[in-house]
Amino acid sequence: MPKVTDLVKRLFIGRALRSTQLHEQLLPKRIALPVFASDALSSVAYAPQEILVILSIAGISFYHFAPWVAAAVVLVMLTVVASYRQNVHAYPSGGGDYEVATVNLGQNAGLTVASALMVDYVLTVAVSVANGVDYVGATIPYVAEHKPTVAITIVVFLTLVNLRGIRESGVAFAIPTYAFMFAVIGLVAWGGFRLLVLGDELRAPTADYEIIPEQVNLASFAAAFLVLRAFSSGCAALTGVEAISNGVPAFRKPKSKNAATTLLMMGLISVTMFVGIIALGLASGVKLADPAVAAHNVLINGRPAGPDYYQPPIIAQVAEAVFGNGSLFFFVIAAVTALILFLAANTAFNGFPVLGSILAQDRFLPRQLHTRGDRLAFSNGIIILAAGACLLLWGFQADVSRLLNLYIVGVFVSFTLSQIGMVRHWTRHLKTESDPKTRMRMQRSRVINFFGAVMTGVVLVVVLLTKFTHGAWIVCVAMPVLFLMMKAIHRHYENVARELAVAEDAHVEEAMLPARNHAIVLVSKIHKPTLRALSYARATRPSTLEAVTVGVEGEEARALQEEWERRGIPVPLKMLDSPYREITRPILEYVKSLRRRSPRDVVTVYIPEYVVGHWWEHLLHNQSALRLKGRLLFQPGVMVTSVPWQLHSSDRLKGRPERYVRSAVRGAQPEAAGRGVAGQGSVRYEVARDDDAKA
Repeated sequence: MPKVTDLVKRLFIGRALRSTQLHEQLLPKRIALPVFASDALSSVAYAPQEILVILSIAGISFYHFAPWVAAAVVLVMLTVVASYRQNVHAYPSGGGDYEVATVNLGQNAGLTVASALMVDYVLTVAVSVANGVDYVGATIPYVAEHKPTVAITIVVFLTLVNLRGIRESGVAFAIPTYAFMFAVIGLVAWGGFRLLVLGDELRAPTADYEIIPEQVNLASFAAAFLVLRAFSSGCAALTGVEAISNGVPAFRKPKSKNAATTLLMMGLISVTMFVGIIALGLASGVKLADPAVAAHNVLINGRPAGPDYYQPPIIAQVAEAVFGNGSLFFFVIAAVTALILFLAANTAFNGFPVLGSILAQDRFLPRQLHTRGDRLAFSNGIIILAAGACLLLWGFQADVSRLLNLYIVGVFVSFTLSQIGMVRHWTRHLKTESDPKTRMRMQRSRVINFFGAVMTGVVLVVVLLTKFTHGAWIVCVAMPVLFLMMKAIHRHYENVARELAVAEDAHVEEAMLPARNHAIVLVSKIHKPTLRALSYARATRPSTLEAVTVGVEGEEARALQEEWERRGIPVPLKMLDSPYREITRPILEYVKSLRRRSPRDVVTVYIPEYVVGHWWEHLLHNQSALRLKGRLLFQPGVMVTSVPWQLHSSDRLKGRPERYVRSAVRGAQPEAAGRGVAGQGSVRYEVARDDDAKA
């Protein structure tokens, strides 16, 4: 069984890497860009569209606000990019927003950022994959009919790729991401050339459609609120910007410089594509309505579009207007757009595990999240992220419109607190810095971060006001739950650390040592495992040693006593009565009685166990021993030692890697638990396996 599972694991994930090979997983800028920026770059596939969809609520006449809304989004995006370039230089350890907020604003602010980012990362995977499935489902009916299943399958595929390591996943995703970048930039360039130089008229397939307004004669306040709602939806273009600040350790040296350069490249490319798509969309007459009401509100030749109407995404409409329907470039644009929407989830797969590792190191999450897997990726974090995204996709049936309402709240919480923290950071350093040039640079950075804090704070307020009742409240509930969970985990780890800590001036005194060690060997019958356990117990030289058996059946107990005396075994055998045919309770009571008589003594219980080679053999052996160990480990001052006897079936595990032997040999190491006289806590030590030892 272990051999089969290892073969499957190696097939999908690859061979294990040594820790010394970690430097080989570091990324150059050309690979880091698609790894960390795929989310931000892919947002141009839906952020411009969301602006027009929201504005269409008041009718096509409100489209004249779109350039101003887009300009505001671009201003915020450039501000955030400039602000995060300061972050990666000041905090290159990979803690990102969490580290900035924790250091400058305190632990609670840091945990608020962490909970916001964790929610946002899970939503990034869910939204990106659901968007891609929606896109593909328009041309493949089977995908549209089984959206949740297909979406979850894609998440599983992305999980396997990322479990192979960050470098391999980066190489795998680099080509599609670059293909999308060049295709969209080529689309914008050729469309602009036709429009501005050649003077051609661009006509989108929906240019002649009409949209019935859902709301008419809006008052000034209502109109402003609608424009702000369009702005908040367009700010989805900023998601993923923070991923680079969380992934600085994955860059090659000089890490901060390379991360800042990659961040600038991502910002410029995203802005170019975002502005180009929305400009060409407006120039070509793209019409977009809320998908929930498009069947009734979209008029084709004066008639409602009907329930079978499929609303082409904005990029598909612009591509058709620029290249023509059915052209090769049109299909290329459609293909790479669908692919980038799937791959956008990869940004979260690189950000969430690193954040989880840092939180685990700080004892706010289980420590298992801090360890790297076989391929030097944070495998546990990757699996948890995938599980959370799959639950969302299943719970929301991969419905993009419902998932989008939960989106971007978390990311703007982290944006705002991070920028406020950076303002505090520069203010603190300016108090001690005397060099004029350095002070000038710090003051410039502080102004940039202050402006970023104001802008992102305003956007956060707008997002909460416009999206709260549409689903953002779920995120507002999830974040405090995660916050309290992390506080509880940290409190537990701190309590355990205090309980186990040894004082600096503490020293071992004779009074702290156990007075005596009473050894007990549990016996069911006289056979080789029993004799080995007796030999091992005698070799430890305890103060007293006795064999103990439970007399369930009178005849068997008498036969065991007679054989014991006949063989002349030099260890006294004590028979415990069990009128109710129990095994565990009489032994527990006897051990407790020894402890009551001598509280400063320890009792060591030796349990012979079989080592088997097949999983099903565990069901046939060692069950009583497992139950008894489980009860004894909670008794203070009681040490439990398992003495293994290897059956012939265990020979099949010889020569296997060490981890398989450990998994098959249950309880092959002694365990001590409880609050013993020698100290608090739990003690474990290894028993060497000796295949040639004789009882």
